[in-house]
Amino acid sequence: MDAQGRGRADNIDPADQWVLNPNTGEYELRLPPSGTQSVPGPRKPSAQDGSGSRRRRRNDMAPGETREMSTVPAPDGGREAGGTRTQDGTRAQDGRTRDGSRAGDEARAGDVPPPRSSRRRTAEPETAPGRRGRRPVKKKSKAKKVLAWTAGGTAFALVAVGTAGYLYLKHLEGNISSTDVGDAGSKGFSKDEAFNLLIIGTDKRTGKGNGGYGDKGSVGHADTNILLHVSKDRTNATALSIPRDLIVNVPDCETIQPDGSKKVIPGTENVRFNTSLGQDGRDPGCTMRTVKEVTGIAPDHFMMVDFNAVKTLTSAVGGVEVCVAHPVDDKQSHLKLPAGKSVVEGEQALAFVRTRHSFGNQGDLDRIKVQQQFLGSLMRKMSSSDTLSSPSKMMDLAEAATKALTVDTGIKSINTLKDMAMELKKVPPKNITFTTVPVLDNPAEKVHATVVLNQATAPSVFQAIQNDVSFTDVKRKQKAAKDAQAARLKGTRSAASDVRVRVLNGGADQGSAQETIRWLQNSQGVLKSENAGNAPAGLQKTTLEYAPDQAAQARELAALMGLPGSALKPGSSVLNSQGLPAMTLTLGKDFKGAGTPVAAPDKAPKVDKSTADEVKCAS
Repeated sequence: MDAQGRGRADNIDPADQWVLNPNTGEYELRLPPSGTQSVPGPRKPSAQDGSGSRRRRRNDMAPGETREMSTVPAPDGGREAGGTRTQDGTRAQDGRTRDGSRAGDEARAGDVPPPRSSRRRTAEPETAPGRRGRRPVKKKSKAKKVLAWTAGGTAFALVAVGTAGYLYLKHLEGNISSTDVGDAGSKGFSKDEAFNLLIIGTDKRTGKGNGGYGDKGSVGHADTNILLHVSKDRTNATALSIPRDLIVNVPDCETIQPDGSKKVIPGTENVRFNTSLGQDGRDPGCTMRTVKEVTGIAPDHFMMVDFNAVKTLTSAVGGVEVCVAHPVDDKQSHLKLPAGKSVVEGEQALAFVRTRHSFGNQGDLDRIKVQQQFLGSLMRKMSSSDTLSSPSKMMDLAEAATKALTVDTGIKSINTLKDMAMELKKVPPKNITFTTVPVLDNPAEKVHATVVLNQATAPSVFQAIQNDVSFTDVKRKQKAAKDAQAARLKGTRSAASDVRVRVLNGGADQGSAQETIRWLQNSQGVLKSENAGNAPAGLQKTTLEYAPDQAAQARELAALMGLPGSALKPGSSVLNSQGLPAMTLTLGKDFKGAGTPVAAPDKAPKVDKSTADEVKCAS
């Protein structure tokens, strides 16, 4: 290859350039100018040589025989596609002219002896003028070009889909309405914690075709209410229905007005639960506070839907299967179904969940059971392969769900709602329990139109939910965890007088730490106890942290206070005010007072219930 084409010749194998001059008997560097034949005798290449060819050995030639090809630059100064041009202007393709003859003249045998090196070498292809110091780039085959374009197109499609997906998610997020409920729903969502979601169905008659349902002027009361508790380990969930006619005390409620100002709506006593929303301008935050007042369980977030949600969601999934034990012809709700299984959607689905004159004693409690069965069927349909494998159904479902929802500002993000849905999806349907707050007919009424809490059974139901206890059989690992916790309580126990403990208040009622100290010292003989003030952070559950050599003390204190094995936390000791190692007892929100056992029930109480995997016929 010529020096000018390269700009320098140091990348060329010298053995291909040095040839023997027969006139002098010496080897000389030969770089003939473009368009010339080999010239015997020494010659110095000039700058005007252009892109002349060098002599090359062909692997198929006899020793001593050489062949050369002369080329001239293309008119534009660069290489022409498909080859080079010969001196007479014809195009050379792979070294041949258009007439098929070799470009250039063949040197006669004997004109130029073989190069000094005896190694056989393959000639390198010519490089276009202007390329400097680089080996020629091989052209991609047609197949490789197609592959490259396909890969590029796929990548572009993926980017386009990703962008469209992002925009679509933002579109869905724009469908969702939200309400700022202040500190009633200020807790963020965590994938690693149990969570309580209050689902509210209002009787507000907004939307096409809903004005003819009963009280068309309703401000939107809390007509259907479900407190959904999802366990920390996602092995189980409990959907606790709260009757709309339950007599409760609605607490004072701070609401945020459209202009950003705050207004406190006074509470009312001995009123129906459904008045916690809509009445006197109450927002969903007031309903959340009322749930906490009644059950002791604080909802973390809320979701609110109206009549349209039932119609649009059921239509989006292509209908929901329901079952009735006998034919239904309800003139109030306009529901008409034959006995057995039917598929309902839209207006008919709404009529099914609204009717209360066709089942049981025609009261709200029996309607709640029908609604629970309907929700279980809807959950099964949403998670079925028929729905999940249909892009159109999934998009219709996403549109319907987001347009029907009103949520607190803490979970307005579509990503947060997706995370919540994915966490709930981890719970097996057989471990999702539907049950109702235990109630009794209101004894203050002759005609029992309202109900009151059953104080004999309701508190144990609430406590089970607070302590993350399942109402159904769950995985074996949960049993293993309980066994491990129970093992912490087994073993030798020290004397009460040897127990050394610091007591902190981590969420219990004010003064609980000092009350516990007095009780321990005066009633239990735990004299080495002291009040350490408030804990750095609040806790839901009471804990007792101890060092390995304090295990006997921990078991004794747990027995005295009725602490469960889950409360004992092996760790390290802390020095007390006297500089001696002591255990740390932190009273959480579950602490009910000195002398009252903190231990959570190992099993949930027996309740009337159903699970999401069951198929029942309403009767």
